[in-house]
Amino acid sequence: MSEQALQILKTVFGYDEFRSHQSAIIENILKRNDTLAIMPTGGGKSICYQIPALIFPGLTLVISPLISLMEDQVNQLQALGIPAALLNSTLSSREYLETLGNVQKGTIKLLYMAPETLMLERTRQLLDSIHLDCLTIDEAHCISEWGHDFRPEYRQLAGLRQQFPNAVCVALTATATPQVQQDIKNSLQMADSNEFIASFNRTNLFLEVIEKQNPVVQTLRLIEKYPNQSGIIYCNSRRQVDELTAVLAGHNCSVAAYHAGLTNDERAANQSAFIRDDIQIIVATIAFGMGINKPNVRFVLHFDMPRNIESYYQQIGRAGRDGLPAYCHFLFGYGDIQKVKFFINQKSESEQRIANLHLNTLIAFAEAEECRRIPLLHYFGEHYTLENCQLCDNCLSEKQPLCNVTVPAQKFLSCIYRTGQLFGAAYLIDVLRGSKAKKVLERQHDQLPTYGIGTELTKPQWQQLSRKLLQENLIIQDQEFGSLKLTEAARTVLKGERQIEIRLTQRPEFTGKSKTAAEQQTQLDYNHTLFHTLRACRKVLADQENVPPYIIFSDKSLMEMATWFPQSKESLLQINGVGQVKLDHYGDAFLDEITRFCSEHQIAEIARPSRTVPLSSSVEKKVASGRHIEIGELFTRLGCLDQMQSDLNIKLSTTLSHLYKYQSDVAQLPTTDAFICKSSLAPDQQDRVMAAMAIHGTERLRPVFEELRGEISYDELHLLRLHYLTHR
Repeated sequence: MSEQALQILKTVFGYDEFRSHQSAIIENILKRNDTLAIMPTGGGKSICYQIPALIFPGLTLVISPLISLMEDQVNQLQALGIPAALLNSTLSSREYLETLGNVQKGTIKLLYMAPETLMLERTRQLLDSIHLDCLTIDEAHCISEWGHDFRPEYRQLAGLRQQFPNAVCVALTATATPQVQQDIKNSLQMADSNEFIASFNRTNLFLEVIEKQNPVVQTLRLIEKYPNQSGIIYCNSRRQVDELTAVLAGHNCSVAAYHAGLTNDERAANQSAFIRDDIQIIVATIAFGMGINKPNVRFVLHFDMPRNIESYYQQIGRAGRDGLPAYCHFLFGYGDIQKVKFFINQKSESEQRIANLHLNTLIAFAEAEECRRIPLLHYFGEHYTLENCQLCDNCLSEKQPLCNVTVPAQKFLSCIYRTGQLFGAAYLIDVLRGSKAKKVLERQHDQLPTYGIGTELTKPQWQQLSRKLLQENLIIQDQEFGSLKLTEAARTVLKGERQIEIRLTQRPEFTGKSKTAAEQQTQLDYNHTLFHTLRACRKVLADQENVPPYIIFSDKSLMEMATWFPQSKESLLQINGVGQVKLDHYGDAFLDEITRFCSEHQIAEIARPSRTVPLSSSVEKKVASGRHIEIGELFTRLGCLDQMQSDLNIKLSTTLSHLYKYQSDVAQLPTTDAFICKSSLAPDQQDRVMAAMAIHGTERLRPVFEELRGEISYDELHLLRLHYLTHR
């Protein structure tokens, strides 16, 4: 890696080391190789092109789809002392001409614009007159018709490559299936060898799907768990946004709405209030979020069903961008499926086919009994190997045995038939459980043989059974009205010829009382009083400069300050996220607060460990817990895989998964030949694997597998990855 790049990372951005894939991507760009980078939200994509931009002599042009996204990036760069600007319709004539002049004089290093601006004749003339070193396309999934956010104007970017053949092209996105990735590469004529794909797994996000029963009450209960914390609540309609916002405001929540029905000024004001921490919660449609880079969003709640897996992944990606634990809650109800299908049916036939595929994948994710990360990551072409992530509702709930529910299934099917196949699951359950509701009595359904015969199951369990019957195609649901009807296959159950088994799990809502891995990670050894004092200081400075607080310093940086109590400029410069420019600009204000606090409480500065790493990699790891730590420490002592497998009675693949997590998240494993000795490959094959890992990295094995044309099994790759990591 270029010494210049490392120096910029430390002095400008305030970090001591690169994160996963950043180093390899930057090195590839500096070699002027076209680069496709797929990295999760919060994974540090921006630095990958911003550092080369500061090294290249000419201009780096960044194409971004949203004005808010561009403004946020430019604000952050300018706060770091980096000459950056944007060109868009929000600029006055004077500002526009001033920016053009600065670009022509070569004083701007990064210029942001939307694809529409790029296609203007005057923009093309401007670019023809300057030296363009790098063309960066952010949110590159917009270029693909298979992407969840396809934008036709992005397709025109392909022709731009021919206009600037000497400029290196960089495409970045956080959400791209293998099909979308290939579409991006084809459109921009990129080589596979310059593709970098990080893991899609956001290890700081807790994932939970909650059965939607009384959504407003459920929402209020969830909000109570996040006092004074930022959160986003997604709804599918403007009306729902307005109604929920009014209810939450009536319960004294700090909340605002965001949707396309508001005026531009209203939307801008509410978004600004949210990112500046003037309000805590934003209730929004899908129109909100893509341009938000607020790092301290602690929860995302899907009040309504997202349209597809990619939308869900992108929206939960707004949480925990600072790397600290965050929580993602999804209220899942079958009524919402019908709403989504109604909108799908308005599309063309070809669009309906794609949309229905996406919807079915989302439903399968919501109904999964396995670890949530398995189907989520599989959608993006990634194989998740851990048996228990400890960061989703399924992994933290006790697995119930399969129950034979054939008799309740017969009751449910019979109730559908006897009520005329005209009603949805909720009404049928009321009949089965003997409800005295007016609608049941008026229809005289209390006189049916199936009335009141279903008290053996709770309402959630009946709902679970109805979903199972839908999955098994024993019943179908009317797309317009939601009524349930029997299929021919239902006869086999009614006659007792087919048995129905499910795990009857009345999954409790996540209450926050049990110790999850994510919660344990929040128990950092920092002084909470000082942290809140520093947040107040940051807010004052941010308001003075008319920027969001995170532009000054992230919560993560403040936590480090409240951990090590730096009381000199030299010590403050060692805090992650504190570069020379921010030290010069804000250092005195924060040092005053820290030294005053330490003097009042007689606290001395604590020396940082010699190996400075981000807070999430050092302080959090001291309190992390899990099976992988036990296995990692045991291997460190024994150094023998066979003995460990015998002692622990676990499979080799499971052992390797735990050891890799220990190596990645906790501590370096000892240098050993234990892994390569276990390999059955010939030496030349082992060398080929090592060479492929040197090119593609080790966080994701699929690129290595494909580089080797599928000739080496994943079991061997898992073994040799650990050998590679322990010999670096």
